[in-house]
Amino acid sequence: MALRCHKTVNFAGAPGDGRDDFFLKAGAMFSLQTIFGKGDKFYGLLEASADAARQSTRALIGMLSQKSSAPSLEEFRLARRREKEVMAKISQALVNTFVTVIEREDIEALSAALYKIPKTVEKFAERYALFAEQLIDIDYASRAALLEKATGVIVEMVGQLRRGMKLEEMKALNDRMQAIESEADRLILGLYQELFENEQNASRLILRKDLFELLEKAIDRCRDAGNVIYQIVLKNS
Repeated sequence: MALRCHKTVNFAGAPGDGRDDFFLKAGAMFSLQTIFGKGDKFYGLLEASADAARQSTRALIGMLSQKSSAPSLEEFRLARRREKEVMAKISQALVNTFVTVIEREDIEALSAALYKIPKTVEKFAERYALFAEQLIDIDYASRAALLEKATGVIVEMVGQLRRGMKLEEMKALNDRMQAIESEADRLILGLYQELFENEQNASRLILRKDLFELLEKAIDRCRDAGNVIYQIVLKNS
């Protein structure tokens, strides 16, 4: 894999200025990795971002399984805060690092795609918490479990980047992600039919529909992140 260099550094000194001697003497202590920064640190940051997305979906499953009329949102806020912190670290690292193992625009695109997953999950949790007492009898957990499967695939895909740009392995993971997204699409169509046939309360119908669509949107965010990762591997394989 070719490293991406974004700035030029002049290591050669002018005759007699002593810089050549300095770099010769310091050769044992310095390496390109030390001078430029450890490029693969971005893998660790992206993995942390993917894990924060998965943690937010696990918090969602926990909240839904409690069937509380006043669920806590603290875990979602913590996951979102963690995601924001990781995103800020990635942005700062891009400013400070000369060499990156993946192109800068790809790192930024993946970071943004991962950030949108817990953001959407938190939005669902906030709306659900407002009307939880009216929604305790509604099965959101099965859709949330599908979302957790999607984030699990994203964690695998991000982790695979560190192990090399292996196109066949990444394609298999991306196909799994697409299959989950297709299953979510199929379920939402069945839901629409059930809603309009059986739900008599118009306001409750709209609320249920909006919440199910937010879960669908969160799965779409996972699909988008998977597509970004797959494109990175296509570009670098």
